[in-house]
Amino acid sequence: MKTVSFAVPCYNSADYMDKCIASLVALGDDIEVIIVDDGSTKDDTPAKADEWAARHPGIVRAVHQENGGHGAAVNAGLAAAAGRYFKVVDSDDWLDERAMEPIMRYLRRQAELKEPTDLVIANYVYEKVHEGARTVMHYKSVFPEGREFGWADVGRFGPSQYLLMHSVIYRTELLRDMGLELPRHCFYVDNIFVYEPLPHVRTMRYFDEDMYRYFIGREDQSVNESVMMGRIDQHLRVTRQMIDSVDVMAVEERHLRHYLRNYLSMMMCICSVFLRMRNTPEDEEKLAGIWAYLKAADPALYSRVRANALNVGTNLPTELGRRVGLGGYHLAQKLFKFN
Repeated sequence: MKTVSFAVPCYNSADYMDKCIASLVALGDDIEVIIVDDGSTKDDTPAKADEWAARHPGIVRAVHQENGGHGAAVNAGLAAAAGRYFKVVDSDDWLDERAMEPIMRYLRRQAELKEPTDLVIANYVYEKVHEGARTVMHYKSVFPEGREFGWADVGRFGPSQYLLMHSVIYRTELLRDMGLELPRHCFYVDNIFVYEPLPHVRTMRYFDEDMYRYFIGREDQSVNESVMMGRIDQHLRVTRQMIDSVDVMAVEERHLRHYLRNYLSMMMCICSVFLRMRNTPEDEEKLAGIWAYLKAADPALYSRVRANALNVGTNLPTELGRRVGLGGYHLAQKLFKFN
């Protein structure tokens, strides 16, 4: 069995996918790189994927499929994975070889254990290449270091310390056993990827290593502010699935329950901010609709999420409230260096 399956969703990625894939094949012969060409038509992504597979047989595989979006590409990678662990690396990002050394050693040792660790976590780095700036997002104040741990050992997450797809490596069978499937033709599905599986995670290990390098700054990126405004319906779709997929208030472990509730609060805050930023009567209806959806699903969870500090200011029913919410969002941009 391979140690790790790295899934690389590619859609017209020819200009930057080589750096990503090169950073993965450098990690050893016991890994596999599954390049998922998600219906690319505008460049030579399909040919590049096949070239990589031809140069590294037994390590790199190319999967070609009709366009289904990021979620469909992740699903295809998971379906094809032969590794004990599974990690998604977007085609414009890359992994740091030095940072991966202790992580790979740990993952290789899991082959000797009857119950391997469910989730391995490490830091990620915002690489604002055009600005020559970088910001490290770490979890040193949240997770114990140097040992395996469970949810009872987890500390308090700060506002910028949510788990993202960049920071996680899941045990493959955990994802398969819980039936993870991301929606097709939808952006922001990475939120589902780092939310739905967590109630199934029992054991974790954290490495204070700057593992994942997250390129940010392209105008067409899904996290670009104007792009997010245009795709708010997809964010709403993802949020509804998250509401449906986990019965948060029934989660017994209080640290995990608190984390899931706060993550959902963040998702609802984003819905509120961007719908109020667009500021049309239709958007006000959509905003009322997503809150009504949460309330119908779980009134107790609705009350807790609505009372969260993230959502108090952003949902004040006045023009002043709208400006307060948008101001808070732009302050967060400066503090946490996203977008």
